Amino acid sequence: MNILVCYDETEASQAALKIGVQHAKALDGKAYVITSMIGGTKDNIEDNKKAESGLKYAQSVLEKNGISCETHLLVRGLSSGEDILQFADENDINEIIIGIKKTSKVGKLVFGSTAQHVILESNCPVVTVK
Repeated sequence: MNILVCYDETEASQAALKIGVQHAKALDGKAYVITSMIGGTKDNIEDNKKAESGLKYAQSVLEKNGISCETHLLVRGLSSGEDILQFADENDINEIIIGIKKTSKVGKLVFGSTAQHVILESNCPVVTVK
């Protein structure tokens, strides 16, 4: 089983990582941990370094728990939701785990929601964690 954990060092993504560990252990799965950089530019080196550091942390957590994993920093010029779904399709992902934060209905309408896009458009089950 291939499990995709969306990770960006927020509290919600920390919770997603924890659930990813539990699911990978229970299902003898491989974990893929990704961070999507919005906009697809490589100009902001500090943000990329911070994201890579977060991915290394997530990898260490998974490896400590005996889980096979890969990490990927996606900088492809897509929105985060599109990045997640494209990666899932390219890597035969069976489950996506994504953290959510509480946002008002108006906030979702104005700013959109990565998790909402993933939930509505995914070809596999999506687990949301807050």
